[in-house]
This record gives sequence, C-alpha cells and structure tokens, in this order.
Amino acid sequence: MSRFYWVRHGPTHAKSMVGWSDLPADLSDAAQLARLSAHLPQDALVISSDLIRARATADAIAGSRRRLPDDPDLREIHFGAWELQVFDQIADQEHLRAFWENPGDVRAPGGESWNEVSNRVTAGVARLLAAHPGRDIIAIAHFGAILTQVQQALELTAYEAFAHRIDNLSVTQLHRDNDRWTAQSINHLP
Repeated sequence: MSRFYWVRHGPTHAKSMVGWSDLPADLSDAAQLARLSAHLPQDALVISSDLIRARATADAIAGSRRRLPDDPDLREIHFGAWELQVFDQIADQEHLRAFWENPGDVRAPGGESWNEVSNRVTAGVARLLAAHPGRDIIAIAHFGAILTQVQQALELTAYEAFAHRIDNLSVTQLHRDNDRWTAQSINHLP
C-alpha cells in the first residue's frame, strides 16, 4: 500500500486567481508548521511542486525526511489570461462561470482545462508510485492539484470535487491499495 499525504502550501494572501505565478508563501507561523511536520510520517519521502510557495513549504516541514526533486506536474491549474485576476473583474463572466460550473474541457484563455490539469497531476503521481512503490509520500502542492486526486479517490465529478475545501497547510491523506484509491482524511488541519 502507498499512502499520499497531500499538503497545501502556506498562504499567499492573494485575493485573485493564482495558478503558475510564483508567489511566496507566508510561513511565519512556526508553531503551525511544527504541528504539521509532527503529524506527518517521519520515514516518508517529500516532494513538492516547483513553484516557490510549495517548495518553501516543503523545505519548512521536511525535517530529516528525504527530499525528492521538485515536480512541475504537481503545479496548480494554469489560469492563462486570468492569472492574478480578481474573479468579478474578468470581462468574460460567462466563460469564467463555465470554467468553474462545468469543469472538464473548458479552458481559461491561454491556460489549462480541468481535464488537462487532472491528467498532468495523475501522470506525476503514477511516476512517483512506480519509482517508490509502497512508500509514504508527502506531496506539497496546490488546491487544484490536490482536488484532482480527491476526485479520483472518491470517484466524483469535477464539479463535486470543487465542493471540498482544501485549506492552506491542511493534510489530505489518500491511500492506494490494489490499484484503488481511498480517502482517509480531507482537509485535516493538525
């Protein structure tokens, strides 16, 4: 059995759509980071997205755990022209609503669709499982990346997956056994 501990990076405090922009995380709450690190298995491997907010969070909680190279496949959704835009200031509200209300093949202009990000993250997870069978893995990633895996574990539609909350510095624990995912916890705040 493989266990994935998905951790959402520390907060950026941005009030806009943040995908591939490399904004730093606020990691000033040392007590919260210590609780998070203590909650996670000590013998787990640690990997993160290559964006600075995920990398810095991984470095802050890794401790003596083995750190794997950053993986760009664990990045957030690429919002393209909507990147760093405030929701209600995007001109094409109909397109924006379709992106969130009918996730699948709808793509932000110059960005990714839900299906594309899901395929990208799932490919990264498959590589990790093949390279490290049976290992516990702590993956520091992003809201969208984590939700793609929650969707698979719970066998939800993308729209149903969006109903789940994934807070900054929360842990979502998913287990894979006999080619089947199960969710042990979602959005746990240690």
